[in-house]
Amino acid sequence: METLWSDFINSEWHDWRGSGRSEDRIGQEKWQNYFLNRWHLEAPVPADAEVIRTMREFRDRLHDMSERCARGGGLSHAELEELNAILDLGPVKRRATEEAGELRLGLVPVREDWRQVMAEVAAAFIRTLIDGEAGRIRVCDNPDCRWVFYDDTRNRAKKYCEDKTCGNLMKVRRFRAKKKLEKERGENPESDK
Repeated sequence: METLWSDFINSEWHDWRGSGRSEDRIGQEKWQNYFLNRWHLEAPVPADAEVIRTMREFRDRLHDMSERCARGGGLSHAELEELNAILDLGPVKRRATEEAGELRLGLVPVREDWRQVMAEVAAAFIRTLIDGEAGRIRVCDNPDCRWVFYDDTRNRAKKYCEDKTCGNLMKVRRFRAKKKLEKERGENPESDK
């Protein structure tokens, strides 16, 4: 399952097939439009160079925090303060609405800019931790991928961002490594038949 915060982190793409290629999409207008539309957020496109630099720094720190959570660790006091500083960039106001005859109270952004977007990303990440879901944060086991994802499986045992891509690739790599090792040892599994 993709979340607001994992989609933001994964704007730094790495070729999961192992070519070594990577792409930083956060500065691309195409990615900015995709991200804002997907998560129903508002900000000017293209983002200016200073905001892009700030978003990259935040993304890298959030990736580090996610990796630590994926290993079972928690956030330090300093990291919480970093997140609070990002939250301060995006003030909100309360708004009462009525939907289908039901009264709701929600938070509405005061501004529509990239700093507000980063605050929403930080809030979504913190909400995951508050809800006790830090144990569902994962980093793909494919070392070439680095994709961060939220494990929504019942047994919380998902290892790969996508079973059909990274999962299959790693299965093939393990099979080939096993066959190579058998060949190096002079083993012939066909002769056992």
